[in-house]
Formats: sequence, C-alpha cells, structure tokens
Amino acid sequence: MNGNEFPKLLTIDWLREQYLKGELQPEEVIEKIINRANADSDMNIWITPPKLNNIQPYLDKLEYFDIESYPLWGIPFAIKDNIDVANLDTTAACPEFSYTPQEHATVVEKLIAAGAIPIGKTNLDQFATGLVGTRSPYGETYNALRPELISGGSSSGSAVAVARGQAVFALGTDTAGSGRVPAALNRLVGLKTSVGAWSTKGVVPACASIDCVTVFANNLKDAYSVDKIVRGMDEDNCWSREFSFPNKKLPEKICLPKGELIFYGPYKEEYRQAWEKTVTQLEQLNIPIEYIDYQMFLDAAAILYDGPYVAERWADIGTFVEDHPDATFPVTEKVLRSGATGYDAASLFNALHQLQSYKMKAHQLLKNAVLITPTAGGTWTRDQVRENPIRKNSDMGIYTNHCNLLDLCAIAVPSGDAALNTPFGITIFATSANESLVAGASQLFLSRVEQPLKTTYVAVCGLHMRGFPLEKQMLEFGARFVKEARTAEKYQFIKLDTEPAKPGLIKKKRNGKAIEIEIWEMPLSSLGGFATLISAPLGIGKVELEDGSEVPGFICEGYAVEEAEDITDLGSWRNLASFIK
Repeated sequence: MNGNEFPKLLTIDWLREQYLKGELQPEEVIEKIINRANADSDMNIWITPPKLNNIQPYLDKLEYFDIESYPLWGIPFAIKDNIDVANLDTTAACPEFSYTPQEHATVVEKLIAAGAIPIGKTNLDQFATGLVGTRSPYGETYNALRPELISGGSSSGSAVAVARGQAVFALGTDTAGSGRVPAALNRLVGLKTSVGAWSTKGVVPACASIDCVTVFANNLKDAYSVDKIVRGMDEDNCWSREFSFPNKKLPEKICLPKGELIFYGPYKEEYRQAWEKTVTQLEQLNIPIEYIDYQMFLDAAAILYDGPYVAERWADIGTFVEDHPDATFPVTEKVLRSGATGYDAASLFNALHQLQSYKMKAHQLLKNAVLITPTAGGTWTRDQVRENPIRKNSDMGIYTNHCNLLDLCAIAVPSGDAALNTPFGITIFATSANESLVAGASQLFLSRVEQPLKTTYVAVCGLHMRGFPLEKQMLEFGARFVKEARTAEKYQFIKLDTEPAKPGLIKKKRNGKAIEIEIWEMPLSSLGGFATLISAPLGIGKVELEDGSEVPGFICEGYAVEEAEDITDLGSWRNLASFIK
C-alpha cells in the first residue's frame, strides 16, 4: 500500500476492510505504527513503545485465526502502563515500582482472544493520580494536536497514541475522569462503563472500589465494539458486577446544569462559547431539556479528594511510598500523603453516608434521563500547569470527579473545537442501570454534529400524539413536536376495533370534515424504520392540511370503515379520549 493511502487516524472498519480485500497485512500495519511511534518519540507517549520483537508472537498467532470469526483480528491496541500485559513490565509510571506480570489483565486477555494485537504500554500520570498528563518521570505527554498544551491524564499516553494514529484504540483507566479528560483534549471518544462492568483484575489500583478500565477510540462504533468484547462478570475480581451490553435507547430528557458554568485557563472564553454552541445543538435533538442545580454533583465530587476517600489511594500504595523514599514523583507523593493522616473511621463513615444520600438523589434525578456537562472546563499549556500543578489539576476534575462515586456511567465525545486545534468535548452521564441511554444519546448527538440532519414532517392523529402511549415511539425515532394543526375538510375519522383502539384517517371525495392532528419533525433516515412498525389497515401516505399543503402522515385504507366506529363528528382523538373519561 502506498504510504500516502495509510490514514492518519485508524479505525476497526477500515483495517478490517483492507485485510479482507487482501490489500494490507497486519505486519505492514505494525511497521507503520512503529515508524510513527519513533517519529513522535519526543512526545513521551510510550513507556514500553511498540517493538517488533514484543509484537511478533501475536502476529504469528493470527495465522491460526480466521478473520471472519475474530472481530478484532489484526487490530493493534495500546495499553496504559498500570494494566498488565504478560511479559511486559508494568510500571504505573514509577520505575522502582516496576514488575513483570506472567498473566494478562482480564480485559487484555479478552481482547487478544478476539484477535487484537497489544503493541505497547503507554505513559500516564504516576499511579493514575492526576488529570493533566504531566506527572510522570517518563516525561510530560504532549497534546496530540498542540504540543505546548497538556494532553490530559492520567491516561495521557493512551489517548495521544490513538489521536496520533499509533493505535486503533487504547485502554485507559478512570477513577476521577482519567478516561474522559484526555479524550476531550485530544478529540476522541472516551467510554467509561459502569463501575464493575469491565474487570479490573490485573490493574494497579488507584481507588480500587471505584476504579474502571476505559477505552479511547476515534469513533463511537469502535468504542462499543471493544465494550462488547471485554464486558462481563469476572469471578476472580471482587469488584466485578454483571451488566448486559447496552442497546441504544434515547432518554426521556436531558439534564443540563443551570446558570453560568465555570470555565478556566487561557481559553475559558472560547470554552464558554463552545458550550453555548453545544447547548444549541442539544436543543435541536428533540429531547426535552431540564436545567438542574449542579451543586449536589460538586459536593459529591469533593468527597474524592477533599475528604477521607483519598485515604483509599494511600491504603493501596502508601507502603510502597514509605519504603521507597524519593521514588515517587513529588506532586504525586504530595497528593497520596494527603490521605495518610487527618481522617479516622468516623469521618470515613460520615462521608459514605453523605455520598449514599447524593447517590440516591442523583439516581432519582436521572431516572430515564441523562446529564450532560463539558468534559473539561478548560485547558492550559504544560508550562502553566507546572506553575500550580495541584490547583489546576483539581480544576480539571470539576465536571468529572463525581461520576464513579455516584455509580454513573459516562461517555466523552467531541463537540467541535474551542479554538484552532483546541478540541472541546462533552460528557453524557447516566445511572449504572441506564447505560443504554448514554449509548443512544451519544449516537444521536454525534450524528447531528457530524452530518446536518435531513428531516420530514409527519402528521399523527392518535396514539402517537403528545401524552398518549406511543409518543415515546416518536421520541425514540428522533422526532420532535412542531405544532398542532388541522386537516383539510376532506376526511372521515374512524375508531378501529383493535386493542388498544386506534384511529383511522380516510380521505373522502365529498362530505369530509377537518380533523385535529399534530405535526412532528422526524429525521428522514428514521422514517423507513418507523413505517415498518405500522400495521394494516394503517400506513404512511400524504395528509392534506387546511392550507392545502401535504405532509406525510398516518392514513387508513378505506375497507376498514366497514367494521369501525365513525367518530368524525368528534373532530379529534383527544375529544374521544375526553369523552371516554
């Protein structure tokens, strides 16, 4: 393959297409990835960079795998260096901590079993403690688009590896936002499933009770392709929980923080404008929006670092820090040691009880709903972060830290750029029981952002109107209510003998009347799927309005009138419903 034809960003579908056509071999892909990694060596993306001698055993195994049977056959992926890959050092970005595991982490094992190729271990904020990507003795990871800016952390190298075309996808971890902030700052999708949905066996703990393994990808489809493979109960992991793979479903409402949001850094005004633009785009999704008091989420987030929860980090890594003076990155050690003193058992239980109250309120608020916020409220240069690393790192978590504490799932997706090559992103949250809402809302949002929506009006006259049982069907197909209207005075209106009862609208040559209807706007791409749900004698045809115009809408075949009740004089299905009541 000509070097110019090899895309800058890699996706599963593109690679599989090349493999199936015989136009590309995995060995060629790995060669290009190694060359790219070498060219970007000064960006501090890798701790164990892609090397052919490490990768060759996985390439050799592909010979025995049928590409059709292995969904990730030949797909190269990167692994954050706090996740075990057999026979490669796990450092957690601390050389003195390094060990060589003999087994893969569960998530890595599942991906390899699906045909994927692990290519190396990526840089991170040491011990996954940080959201900036500058806290590593292996160097500050550069942003993929603007090297002077931070990459985000702690999964810095994983995100940048994908954004620089050195992996199709990459594994990260997320305790306070580490799987989402780097996605936003590098124009990627970052998927963080519910706590426990992906096994954390073989992962160096940060806060073991709320740690998650995450994935960075260039598109939504790839992220969920990985999710489908690695999700599942792990009997060898005490934090594992059973969650089924989420089918896409639209939420009944979108919750947005009310009032002025907090933004910071040299691009705070640009971020504010990007958020305002995003809100406008969200308003066009035809899903009701509710503005909520965000303070509860801020209060919950504070428990992670400003309360006794930070002691869990010290419990996991404190002994190593005490036994290895000067081995820990200075800023990291300061954060870890904040959990060593000052908190007793009573303070921990007080925090747990308060957190449980927040969790209940959040899950009540987000019943059948999603919360959407900026992923990060700003960004800085790496030089600026060094001036005040703890304060700026804390600011990075203002919209992320609450997530795992409140047992929420989340996905970070791009939403344009705040400035030239300075990405802006949003995060969509839902309860752990409603991962399908995150999947559905993110797909709808990205489809509207990436491609202008073509729509059509649809006239409805019965159970699909507002307040009736099938209104939810309209919303699921992306429709939004436009207005109330009336047909031309040419229609007979009948009540069909079905369960439940349904209306039929039949156009007459004479003696017809005007019937009250609703006009909805539906994505043109959804109309075909929507029509397949309609049973005879009903169908979609042209409905003439009182102004003489015609729109697609529900019509009824004439033969149905023989066994139906004529309700034309009632003038609308609402009047019938009121009459029955």
